[in-house]
Amino acid sequence: MSISQDFMHAATINLLYAGIAILTFVILERLVYYVYLTTRRTRIAKAIASAVATDASSPLPDLPPGNDVLTTSMQEYVDVQRKGSVTRNRIEDLSAALFLRVDGRINRGLWILDTIVTAAPLLGLLGTILGIMDTFQALSAGGVSDPSAVSRGIGSALFATAIGIGTALYGLLGHNVLHRLGECITEDFKSFLLETTK
Repeated sequence: MSISQDFMHAATINLLYAGIAILTFVILERLVYYVYLTTRRTRIAKAIASAVATDASSPLPDLPPGNDVLTTSMQEYVDVQRKGSVTRNRIEDLSAALFLRVDGRINRGLWILDTIVTAAPLLGLLGTILGIMDTFQALSAGGVSDPSAVSRGIGSALFATAIGIGTALYGLLGHNVLHRLGECITEDFKSFLLETTK
C-alpha cells in the first residue's frame, strides 16, 4: 500500500496543530502551578521573616499548612533540625536533596516544550518538501495548463514551513518565560533553606 505525498503533507500539518495544542496545555498548566507556588512562597517567606525577628540564632518557622512541594519540603527541613541530633553534614545533604526535589517538580513538563520547539521547524520543512513533491507529481501527470494551480500548490506546500516556524516561536517564548519563573521560585527556595539553617 502506497501513501501519497498529499496525505503525508496533510499529516505533518495536523501534527503541527497537535503540537500547538500540547504547547498551549503545558504552558497554561505550568503557569497556573507557578502562580499557586508563588502564593505559597509568599506565605513561607512571611513565616521565616517572623521566625528570624523572634530568634535570629534559631530561625525555625511555624509554616502555614499546605501540600505543595515548597511547604512540605520546608516542613521536612525544619522538622529534622528541630530534633537537634542531626549532624551538619546530614543537614547539608538533606537541603541538597530537597532542592533537587523542588527543582524537578517545578521544571516538570518543560522538556515537552523544548522538544516541540526543536522538532516543529523540521516537521514544517518536511511538510513543505512533501507538498512540493505532490505538486510536481500532479504537474507531470497533467502538464502545466494552469500556472495559477502551480502557484497554489507551492503556496500550500510553504504553509507547512510557516506553521512550523510559528509553532517553534510560540513554544520558545513560552519555554523562556516559564523557565525564568521557575528559576525565581527555586532560587527563593534555596534562600529559604539557607535562612532556616541553624
